[in-house]
Amino acid sequence: MKILLVAVVALIHGSYATLLIKGPTQPVLEGETVTLECLYSESEHNISQVHFEVFTRYMRGWRPIWDRSWCYNWMEVEQVADRLFLVIPYARKYLEGPYRCVSDSDNVTAPDNSSQSLAFKVHYMGDLSVTREGYTSYLGVPQELKVRAGDDVVMKCSASSSEEPRYYWQKEGDDWILPSSKLTLMKMSTMSEGQYTCVAEHPSVESLSKKRTISITVLPEDAPWYQSSNGRLTLMTSAAAVALLVLILSMSVFLCRRAKQAKTSKGPIDDRSQKKPIYKASVESLPSISGDKQPLV
Repeated sequence: MKILLVAVVALIHGSYATLLIKGPTQPVLEGETVTLECLYSESEHNISQVHFEVFTRYMRGWRPIWDRSWCYNWMEVEQVADRLFLVIPYARKYLEGPYRCVSDSDNVTAPDNSSQSLAFKVHYMGDLSVTREGYTSYLGVPQELKVRAGDDVVMKCSASSSEEPRYYWQKEGDDWILPSSKLTLMKMSTMSEGQYTCVAEHPSVESLSKKRTISITVLPEDAPWYQSSNGRLTLMTSAAAVALLVLILSMSVFLCRRAKQAKTSKGPIDDRSQKKPIYKASVESLPSISGDKQPLV
């Protein structure tokens, strides 16, 4: 969906025509199409000598945007009559700008050769993640959580968003709602089993919301340790650690054997020809006038 340009930001350059940039005045949703527009306040000026620039926070400076350039090949720059358009097909947070229009004309120098900057806000919400207190956040909480009777369960949900979301928990079949990102269940019992859902809602955009449901099963207190989610996690972690240890030991043995074989193959040079006596009368000796038969060495 294209955003109709309604805002005008202008900078008057003395005797020169005003270079304008138009863009959205309201926040846009992530994934929408955004169009920016450059134009002169006086139509007789040549818009073909104007280009777009974006301020990059990583390089801390303004970078030109050329049509089909390798940095911005997914953006489209198009000139229509006396206007220059920049089309951003998929709005994201890092594309909020600011942007500006800059003239390439030699008759105008900075700062009179550019318009004022224009930025727009992108509303977004990432995937919802659920973590369990006391456990690493990288693994998260499985879709089906199995705990022993009497255990405490503390879960927290979070989501990246353009504004801090509103969180609440609810249980399927119950009428209670907990307006918090954290859910604490003490001394789990069979009555505590069920489907628990965390919902995150964007405070400004109703259509932006995420949810995640966790199914909790309570095992008997005497259930084997490996049946619970904690036990399975410990078992998987131990298996991965053992596999890694075996791999390291195997590689160490292999490298040691290879180094030993390389060392034995490069043993001392045994040139028996150097130990053979050389007689003066032998073919290996140099010509001599003496007929001595005693070896030289």
